[in-house]
Amino acid sequence: MSDIPVPPRPGRGATRRRLAEMLRVDHAGELGAVYIYRGQRAVLARAPGRERIAEQLAEMESHEAVHLARFEELLTERGVRPTLLAPVWRVAGFALGAGTALLGERAAHACTEAVETVIGHHYAEQVEEVRDREPELAAQFAQFRDEELEHLDTAVAEGAREAPGYRVLSAVIQAGCRAAIRITEKV
Repeated sequence: MSDIPVPPRPGRGATRRRLAEMLRVDHAGELGAVYIYRGQRAVLARAPGRERIAEQLAEMESHEAVHLARFEELLTERGVRPTLLAPVWRVAGFALGAGTALLGERAAHACTEAVETVIGHHYAEQVEEVRDREPELAAQFAQFRDEELEHLDTAVAEGAREAPGYRVLSAVIQAGCRAAIRITEKV
């Protein structure tokens, strides 16, 4: 990233449309994150001896729920429709969470690391894009980015990179996240 401000898109209403894309994607991403953690907890909270990770997942889910609530407010305040794919992202998030949890704690953490890596970059790009035009929104994006990166750090500390098939698992999840971002901008 550079210190050169990102210019607004050309054309009447283009800046507003771009901001709508950002808010729609961020809302959908936080929705998906809540469901990923719910899926992971559905598997790991029931397993004996997994109380610690279940508590970690519940805490991270609560952070995502706060982010989701804020984006719901922003969508309403700015008259932006949520993604039409919300039902798909709920199911996909839960399935991803449950699936990685079934592979074990480290795979669940690898999922968190992969998702938060993409989301951290995504929020950083948004901060750069809106910081001059929407400083309050940029500050909100920066706060959420920092909180997401705390989740990433926790996941790494808990052995995410030691998960079986880590490189492949991480690459697939990251590619899926990037594709979901692009799709959700428009749908």
